[in-house]
Amino acid sequence: MKEHPLWTLARGLSDRLAAMSFAAPVHTVYDPTRYAHRPMKQYFERYGHSSKRILFLGMNPGPWGMAQTGVPFGEIASVRDWMGICEPVESPELEHAKRPIQGFDCARSEVSGRRLWGGFAEWFESADAFFKDHYVANYCPLAFMEEGGRNRTPDKLPAAERLPLEQACDEHLRQVVELLEIERVIGVGRFAETVAKRALGDAVGFGMILHPSPASPVANRGWAEQAQRQLRDQGLL
Repeated sequence: MKEHPLWTLARGLSDRLAAMSFAAPVHTVYDPTRYAHRPMKQYFERYGHSSKRILFLGMNPGPWGMAQTGVPFGEIASVRDWMGICEPVESPELEHAKRPIQGFDCARSEVSGRRLWGGFAEWFESADAFFKDHYVANYCPLAFMEEGGRNRTPDKLPAAERLPLEQACDEHLRQVVELLEIERVIGVGRFAETVAKRALGDAVGFGMILHPSPASPVANRGWAEQAQRQLRDQGLL
């Protein structure tokens, strides 16, 4: 069976990032491309099989979302019940004791993913209806954790580590946008919008919606209503 082109691109990026090293305070790095490849491939095969108009772009995996399921913003119930994806997940080579990988058996819920996919489930009649013209990806496939288990986002890495990472992720984003014939990239949060503009220049249009993170006081005041209004203002709903 021929390899899905999105999987070819993801595997190429994973191989490139595997050669990089990250110093303290980064303690553990997860790459779900490696150990959650089964659900990730199914996401590509089921929903990445045609051209799209809109790409929603996140930053990198959350510990209870994509780090568990291999799907961007992959809150387990949303991936399993709305998208119909539930595949075995292996263990990473190095596992953080405070951030275990349990795949679809994980009892924790990724709030950001629950909000994002919950919004799409409310605004579109089905996953197939959403994915007809839309797609969701993360800019960076790696999750970085400090020794105590705290998440460390890619923008907090020192320049010597961040710049090579960005170069690889920029190139991957350009390849995904070209492959899916994306017309507009919507950053889920300001960081994603900023890196997309840097990587893509004037190749596509851009926009942004509020990031659904529970760490954001603004997002905790009715994220779905605010994001829906932002999308309507941009002519996307």
